[in-house]
Amino acid sequence: MITQVLTIAGSDCSGGAGIQADLKALSANGTYAMSVVTSITAQNTANITAIHHLPTTIIEAQIDAIFDDFTVSTVKTGMLATTDIIEAVSRKLAHHEIAHLVVDPVMVSKSGHSLLQPDAIDILKSHLIPHAFLLTPNIQEAEILANMPIRTLADARTAAKVIHQLGCRHVLIKGGHLLERPATDLLYDGRFFRMYQGDYIDTPHTHGTGCTYASAIAAHLARGALLPDAIDTAKTYLTEAIRHGLSIGHGHGPTHHFYFLDSPTSR
Repeated sequence: MITQVLTIAGSDCSGGAGIQADLKALSANGTYAMSVVTSITAQNTANITAIHHLPTTIIEAQIDAIFDDFTVSTVKTGMLATTDIIEAVSRKLAHHEIAHLVVDPVMVSKSGHSLLQPDAIDILKSHLIPHAFLLTPNIQEAEILANMPIRTLADARTAAKVIHQLGCRHVLIKGGHLLERPATDLLYDGRFFRMYQGDYIDTPHTHGTGCTYASAIAAHLARGALLPDAIDTAKTYLTEAIRHGLSIGHGHGPTHHFYFLDSPTSR
């Protein structure tokens, strides 16, 4: 039976980020992907022009529909924009006792648009993060969660310790924009650190990289990989998806989730 993974996130009508990126990454990494939409955005590679948050009743109904019928191995969350949405999702996931919850604390879009209301940050910290098996903030999100600037690996280590105290089991600070060593990610489990060094690819086509990375990790956790191996495999996948990024649209083009289908051996 194919492994079944659920993503709970906002919709990106342009297909590069959000729940659409999650579905592509989960599928590309060998799982059956299911989705619960929390918010609908009108966006493209350059900008977000409108956002509509769905009522919590329909969000909860979507979650119930999935768990009533499927064997959910892992859940990944993305854009949960309001206090009400975070509280509803946290309550439902606590009820269903998820073994592997990957929380991507989405706060700001690639174009700079806020995707998390300021008054929801404390609720995110108190209601959802304590349930996370893995929390995957980027540098900007980690700075907000730890309330400190992050410029060096030493800063990232300090921030990871602060964030871990919020109750998650593991913290992965994504270092795509780390000034000292770009593309170096840092994993912390409360005792030990592990670094993941990748190729820094100088390209504007990085729309949806955070969603893609967290979803790929979730896919490999669901398939039985240990967390360090799941991250390593997902990072390799993400690096190649960025390397083969798509030059479409007029802003930050998307990563290529199915780059491997363009190879001669796939034809």
